[in-house]
Amino acid sequence: SKSSTACFISDEEQGYDLDLFCIPKHYAADLERVYIPHGLILDRTERLAREILKEMGGHHIVALCVLKGGYKFFADLLDYIKALNRNSDRSIPMTVDFIRLKSYCNDQSTGEIKVIGGDDLSTLTGKFFSFYKDIIDTGKTMKTLLQLLKQYNPKMVKVASLLVKRTPRSVGYRPDFVGFEVPDKFVVGYALDYNEYFRDLNHICVISETGKEKYKA
Repeated sequence: SKSSTACFISDEEQGYDLDLFCIPKHYAADLERVYIPHGLILDRTERLAREILKEMGGHHIVALCVLKGGYKFFADLLDYIKALNRNSDRSIPMTVDFIRLKSYCNDQSTGEIKVIGGDDLSTLTGKFFSFYKDIIDTGKTMKTLLQLLKQYNPKMVKVASLLVKRTPRSVGYRPDFVGFEVPDKFVVGYALDYNEYFRDLNHICVISETGKEKYKA
């Protein structure tokens, strides 16, 4: 399939001053800038919902959310897909499931993954199948996961990721649907965490050195 288009955020993008948006008090010193405001995330997610429906419509889809970071993106995307299902001539039946992948320590991806939770993977045989993830960093985790899934012979596998990072460490993997392509900065918020903190932040923000120090494992 063709390489996915994304909302491209350039290396020069500075983001927005924290004072322009509502930020939880407890994170005031821990962030540098608001990088992608919440409203922009939602607008882009709405468009992705339409593209997913167009590409996968007509099949029963098993939608798999990768926890914990993917939960906001997944929930909002599902709301948009449900709205499209109600209001258009095409609709897709979906069942949902959740898995967890463990691959981060502090701000480094370890490249080895553990799959936790979710139904027994053998139920995927012959199914049409879509994955929802918060961020693709090196792409190693996703590559490993897709290899793992291959042995169960799903009919179709599509991956949607809210963010894809431009990084020299990338293994070249590109998901089918991408929200934003971002520079190699460590971002938090909208369920993306730094050692479990910042999931309770609406916007995607760049973490400050103070924040990294304060919440390091």
